Amino acid sequence: MNYIAYELAHAFITPLRFWSTAARLGLENPWSPMALNPFAKSTSAALQVFEDLTKQYGKPAFGLDHTTIRGVKVGVKEQIVWNKPFCDLVHFSREPSEVVPANEPKVLIVAPMSGHYATLLRGTVASMLPEHEVYITDWKDARVVPVADGSFDLDTYTDYLIEMVEHLGPNTHMIAVCQPAVPALAATAVMAQRNSNIQPSSLTLMGGPIDTRRNPTAVNHHAQSKSLRWFESNVMSYVPFPHAGFMRRVYPGFIQLGGFMSMNMERHQSAFHELFENLVKGDCDSVEQHRKFYDEYLAVMDLPAEFFLQTVKSVFQDHDLPNRRMKHRGEIVDCSAIKRTALMTVEGEKDDICGVGQTEAAHDLCTNVPADERFHYLQPGVGHYGVFNGTRFRTEIQPRIREMIRTIERKRRHAARVPAETHAISAPAATTPAGKLSHYAPRVTNGAGWNEIQPSGKPN
Repeated sequence: MNYIAYELAHAFITPLRFWSTAARLGLENPWSPMALNPFAKSTSAALQVFEDLTKQYGKPAFGLDHTTIRGVKVGVKEQIVWNKPFCDLVHFSREPSEVVPANEPKVLIVAPMSGHYATLLRGTVASMLPEHEVYITDWKDARVVPVADGSFDLDTYTDYLIEMVEHLGPNTHMIAVCQPAVPALAATAVMAQRNSNIQPSSLTLMGGPIDTRRNPTAVNHHAQSKSLRWFESNVMSYVPFPHAGFMRRVYPGFIQLGGFMSMNMERHQSAFHELFENLVKGDCDSVEQHRKFYDEYLAVMDLPAEFFLQTVKSVFQDHDLPNRRMKHRGEIVDCSAIKRTALMTVEGEKDDICGVGQTEAAHDLCTNVPADERFHYLQPGVGHYGVFNGTRFRTEIQPRIREMIRTIERKRRHAARVPAETHAISAPAATTPAGKLSHYAPRVTNGAGWNEIQPSGKPN
């Protein structure tokens, strides 16, 4: 009923939007004697805010048609290289050029399936493009997936990631942002348990809920305070006609968006009030900046109900993975089986969605990852979105991920040339001041004796 009510409300508002647009265009007409009238400007701005608040936002475009390599502009094309009913694997293919190095590391960015589209990671992709072959999971809106295409749950999610890694082949580095940290770690463990020939060279988990019992946030408390039956009764709906996913049970994106906005309602109210003022003043740059953010933020997708409910129960309520009882297709997921995949965890000091320590918990599970292939980084002064986007990500986090990937690549090449019993890679011992990427060490050391890797920022 929630979904039907939402669709009816939007249908009811549509004529008002048409009227609003017509009135606004009339007031803004430069030939109109009212165009420069302060009252007309205020009215036009109010109508524009009304239109922005009531329209349905479609899936944004990545818009990454070029990148810059060594100061040279290089064209980029999006190519779907693998697809399933609920996901496309998109490759950002750089056009052949003498400045594009051969055999650069392959990076699979696993976007969150948590309401927003993969385009939310546009900045993440853009930062990795100059020095990597970048792929990203482009999850599909459940409302456009026909019921005949089957269900999608946490097991299916994990299977998708395994198939993607196998499709990309050896020397693939997987980066999971937020929600997919759990299925990405599970997929890596399953591949290790199967002793697959192809396993990720490295796994980077960024702001992911591996163990939500550590420094729980408001999001974690909310998930634990409600029973699974409550979620089924209050937030699940069936996709209405005429959407392609008619009668598929989903967690609607508009409900998820309401939850996002309620966490910082005053900030959003202030943002739209500023939009009104900037429209009146004619501050086009500020208006464009506002719209660029909200065109992305307000574009949401529906999630398959079975995936959402299983994630709530397994990840946020029962803590199956850190309790070592998570199952994939009936088999226990054993993270200690991971031996051939380097592990890096990244957290934000001010993350109010995934608390400090929740992602780092992966190291306690992956006990057999070699000591020199474990890394943890806590970025000072950033919240959740700052972990994978923005200035701090570009200048402080991404260079460290890049350096980790290059370090593992060098080690793998060296291991292929030298017998395993004769080679060793070590780094000088040092303490770990804030803002430095370090090999992971158990907390009992209080940071003493951690090895440092400084991001060089130089191409290999």
